[in-house]
Amino acid sequence: MENKFILGLHEVGIKDLYRVGGKNASLGEMIQHLTKRGIRIPSGFIITVDAYQDFLSFNHLESKINLLVAEIDYDNIESLRRTGLQIRNMIRNSKFPPELSKLIIEAYYKMSLDYGQEITDVAVRSSATAEDLPDASFAGQQETYLNVRGPAAIMDSVRNCFASLFTDRAISYRQNFGFDHFAISISVCIQKMVRSDLGSSGVAFSLDTESGFKDVVVINGIFGLGELIVQGSVSPDEFIVFKPTLNDNYVPIIEKKMGLKDHMMVYGDDPDERVKIIPVEKTMQNKFCMDDEMILQLAKWVTIIESYYTQLKEYWCPMDVEWAVDGITNQLFIVQARPETIHSRKDHTRLKEYVIQPHQEKPLLKGIAVGDQIGSGRVKIVYSLDKRLTEGTEFKAGDVLVTDMTDPDWEPIMKNASAIITNKGGRTCHAAIIAREMGVPAIVGCRNATVILADGMEVTASCAEGDEGLVYSGNLLFDIVETRLDELPQIKTKLMLNVASPSMAFRFSHIPNSGVGLAREEFIINNYIGIHPMALLKHRGLKDDELSAYIKNAIHGFENEEQFFIQKLSFGVAKIAAAFYPNTVIVRFSDFKTNEYRNMKGGEHFEPLEENPMIGWRGASRYYSEAYREAFELECKAIQRVRESMGLKNVAVMIPFCRTLEELEKVTGIMKENHLEKGKSGLEVYLMAELPSNILMAEEFAAHISGFSIGSNDLTQLTLGLDRDSALVAHLYDERNPAVKRMLSMLIRQAKTSGVRVGICGQGPSDHPDFAQFLVEEGIDSISVTPDSVIKTIKAIYAIEMKQQLSGAQCV
Repeated sequence: MENKFILGLHEVGIKDLYRVGGKNASLGEMIQHLTKRGIRIPSGFIITVDAYQDFLSFNHLESKINLLVAEIDYDNIESLRRTGLQIRNMIRNSKFPPELSKLIIEAYYKMSLDYGQEITDVAVRSSATAEDLPDASFAGQQETYLNVRGPAAIMDSVRNCFASLFTDRAISYRQNFGFDHFAISISVCIQKMVRSDLGSSGVAFSLDTESGFKDVVVINGIFGLGELIVQGSVSPDEFIVFKPTLNDNYVPIIEKKMGLKDHMMVYGDDPDERVKIIPVEKTMQNKFCMDDEMILQLAKWVTIIESYYTQLKEYWCPMDVEWAVDGITNQLFIVQARPETIHSRKDHTRLKEYVIQPHQEKPLLKGIAVGDQIGSGRVKIVYSLDKRLTEGTEFKAGDVLVTDMTDPDWEPIMKNASAIITNKGGRTCHAAIIAREMGVPAIVGCRNATVILADGMEVTASCAEGDEGLVYSGNLLFDIVETRLDELPQIKTKLMLNVASPSMAFRFSHIPNSGVGLAREEFIINNYIGIHPMALLKHRGLKDDELSAYIKNAIHGFENEEQFFIQKLSFGVAKIAAAFYPNTVIVRFSDFKTNEYRNMKGGEHFEPLEENPMIGWRGASRYYSEAYREAFELECKAIQRVRESMGLKNVAVMIPFCRTLEELEKVTGIMKENHLEKGKSGLEVYLMAELPSNILMAEEFAAHISGFSIGSNDLTQLTLGLDRDSALVAHLYDERNPAVKRMLSMLIRQAKTSGVRVGICGQGPSDHPDFAQFLVEEGIDSISVTPDSVIKTIKAIYAIEMKQQLSGAQCV
């Protein structure tokens, strides 16, 4: 009897899925095989599927439930809610068979004794037999109860777990996917609690959840018990770790974002209150919930788990892991692990892109983008599914669902939404999980969506513009572009990408490429840092109280202003470098003009007013200037951190707008002082060839660099003597002008003679096939274009190369 109804977690494995459910089978598998690798998993025991079946049989429930389920009208939410509640109450009010009740209580007392307690604190977790099926994700449909103590509370929680097999969402989900309600069963795990109420907890994925990028571990965490992450009640901290250099003595934490952790879930104070929610002290809110050492330990464990399951299943198996840090022992534990079921099922030979058409609308709201799609429709604000509150204003298919935060039982209306927008939540909250499963664009954590938006408004929710989700007024037009990557031709010319936004890098990594020809620091400094670097370093002496207050608030979670700049810039650069690793990523040092820097926070204290900033104090001339040198040294330290601390040695650097050899020598001298030296640890140093002097003195410049990267925009304006911002002479601006082309020919020939590489990172080759043909015929090493131009550029280059090949054959 005992072997049939009660098993120790350590006694089961994946082979026991249909006896103990996916969650329990996975926990047992890890205890048996991964604890020897140092991974800690709390012990416990299992109430098996046989026990659940015995419970149903004892109370004659199966036929009663079948009758009720048969009567549900799935197009009527009220019918589903009413019947679901009726079934759950029927289960909650049923009794355990006496023998089963005795076995559960005895197992609980034995477990308590093992921990030296009379009645120990446990988590009671549901584990359905369908949770590990490859064609549907059942994870999170059933309930978990935390800090459960004593036999009476245990039995109530087990009964509630049984009842959770018939939540509204679970019933609807099974119906949608064609699963028989009794072909899926449930088991329950009684697992020792980890005192994360005194520590921290959260979830981790062995891939990027939005793009499916394989080479990172994404961690979300909060203080206290982790239930608030799933509920979406708080915005968690987020950490991203790069897997390929994780085990090589590097610290490859390539992103740290602080969440809004203003309250936390802890143990309740009396027997009737298992858990409660309390405010988080302000000082704690401004701290990350994990230190770097713990982040790396968790990332290593997640990669070990992923590798083990991939080997076990004989196909790539990314994992969704729940973790907890015990606040008493400061030890990390894995409390759940299940296969990720969205990206692992995708056909990665097909590239599907949502591209919003040009528009003038400014975003009404911003939040966290879930997925990469775009949806539009009429706003319907919903606070509850209670029919008494929604009478006459029912949610209709195609509406945009706007709410504070979704509830698990909202799945039936979520699947009909064109988009979902919430005030609360992070990328691992309930709304985000369901939206991903259903392929519905969602923007979570907007904070005030229910205030800014109103019923009946037409809006567009765009998740196609990076990590940030944007809500616009009106039904904006967008295109869906599908490409079969396996059908694209192979080309000899290296095609690289121009990437400005780190938030788009993981998505762009799926596009065919030979690396990044231009990653601009300006975008990162403007969007990730937002403060003039000299203002960060010197604000205390400026007597600008407003600026100092702004900076103090911005640098929360960082040691000081200098570390804030270095780490933020390094995170942005690292995210791009990681996305295209091990291909080269050429990072251009900052090239703001004085008017652009002046617009940054604190910039007015450090930037002069110039008549023509385009040819003024910019690029290399800033780096050795006493007025900016300290800021340039921060840029160098950020690059050094990416390469040497994170292990992303595919990062090369590029010096822009360098007028003379003397300037180049001054800049490389400062770089050397900050441990960036050409050739050292494989560092490549490129020069942006954008001035006539760079072309005319190419032989001399080449002696100091690894290669040239042509900046055709500035080269065209300076060769033709025109201001490219002036509409009066815009008609003369053309990089295909014979004078410009002659300049390019001179440079390419000299680069070949000097044995250095030469590429171009302008739009010209993708906009003008004849210009691309000219460059390929001249023998350029690489062409770098924006991601949206890659497909057409590949086809254009292929046609040129085939034409060359044909000409060569005819000559022979």
